[in-house]
Amino acid sequence: MKSILKLNHEEAKDFFLKEESYCNFDLPTYFKFQTLLDDVSAKMGTHTISNFISHYKVPGTKKIKQNQPSKFDYVNYHILNNKDGKFAWRPLQLIHPALYVSLVHTITKHDNWEFIQSRIGDFRGNRRIRCVSLPVSSEDELSNKATAIKNWWEKIEQSSIELALDYSYVINTDITDCYGSIYTHSIAWALHGKSIAKERRDDKSLIGNLIDRHLQDMSNGQTNGIPQGSVLMDFLAEILLGYADLELSNKIEQAKIENYKIIRYRDDYRIFTNNPSDAEVILKHLTEVLIGLNMKLNSQKTIISNNIIQDSIKPDKLYWNLSKSSTKNLQNHLLLIFELAKSYPNSGSISKALNTYFNRVAALKETYQNINVLISILTDIAFKNPRTYPITAAILSELLLFYKEDEDRDKILKKIKDRFNLIPNTGHLQIWMQRITLKIDRTEEYSERLCQRVNDKSVLIWNSNWLTNDLKDIIDNANITDEGVIEKLTPSIKKEEVQLFGSKSDYVYSS
Repeated sequence: MKSILKLNHEEAKDFFLKEESYCNFDLPTYFKFQTLLDDVSAKMGTHTISNFISHYKVPGTKKIKQNQPSKFDYVNYHILNNKDGKFAWRPLQLIHPALYVSLVHTITKHDNWEFIQSRIGDFRGNRRIRCVSLPVSSEDELSNKATAIKNWWEKIEQSSIELALDYSYVINTDITDCYGSIYTHSIAWALHGKSIAKERRDDKSLIGNLIDRHLQDMSNGQTNGIPQGSVLMDFLAEILLGYADLELSNKIEQAKIENYKIIRYRDDYRIFTNNPSDAEVILKHLTEVLIGLNMKLNSQKTIISNNIIQDSIKPDKLYWNLSKSSTKNLQNHLLLIFELAKSYPNSGSISKALNTYFNRVAALKETYQNINVLISILTDIAFKNPRTYPITAAILSELLLFYKEDEDRDKILKKIKDRFNLIPNTGHLQIWMQRITLKIDRTEEYSERLCQRVNDKSVLIWNSNWLTNDLKDIIDNANITDEGVIEKLTPSIKKEEVQLFGSKSDYVYSS
């Protein structure tokens, strides 16, 4: 793997313009954005976004003014993803391609990119505070997303366990609604310093201001929150969080605390000390730094412990590793996963356990198990654990193959859909339900516009009415679903569609 800080400006541009950087949440494989990104990038060339923004006549006057993207609704495409099967939800976004490409072009200009790299280097000056979440580029067969997860396991969990040799206490904490809390102006503070950024707020030569402008254009001019769902936004968040690391480092130095170590992965912190009072002082300073940036720690997830090894391993993973047992019975196996999901809802270990279950079900030619019961248990797991949608969709697609009569299969499908319709904000779920039904009945209707786009190319995903016609036509008429991929799909969802890691890597994440 190669850190983004090691890429030159052209390599960084290519990295951010990959479709897996543009959209880093799970969609079925027939959604393709690479051609669209390439076409928009080629059209824009070396021009700025302002060259492609349309104009309008001011009513009652002869004045002609340029449109502002920030004045338009639904510029980005929002996919609502339920978080808990109840009323908590997270808005994933497909950023408007013109704004996304423009922002990539802007930050990867030679001078801008070198400045950003240098500034991030300043944030990393304190060796006792270690950020391990900067985007990484894969240099082997793993995807960039898989590489990032592999990086988390190696750098966070394994390093934390090693630190048990040096420290006696650890505080685990994270930021509440990190991306939703980010104040867009604060990215300019991070890059240029707060005083300079405030004095030169309207200076378009400052890269921080240009980033801020793009972010506001994506969100109706709002200055609170940045879009979730792309590596580019992960990177911008890292700029601000790196600045917070620097501010925290200065406060800790003033407090004359020297014996400590902090590992940060995005908005998750692990603070290691040999003195609980030192840990609490550091936590106090971190709270102050974050408040100054319009963010705050999650008090419910802030825990101090003197058992570093136990608390370095996520509790859901530890629970599963200690409690799982082999069983020849499909239903009992699924009930074990059900118990895991009940104890640690929406945790990563559930997805890993379901991956193993999927491999088992996919290998079966026949079964005497009650399929209705298996589907009922699996649907309940998915209902309360939205992060499992892709893998549960895959298992459901395999279980549906065991129905000998189409009528029986269609009845159970209706029951599944009716059950899921009880969950609010289920756009992401609908997308995966469509993948299940796509090869059974392509005419099955869904309210999610991205689902509708699969069968109707006239359905618009982004509001491009602020663009000139040449670029607007490229985006509105882009083919973001690949019929060739759809043609090759089977009713059962294959492992390659939903699993990040092949068999060679499975042991790392399930052991």
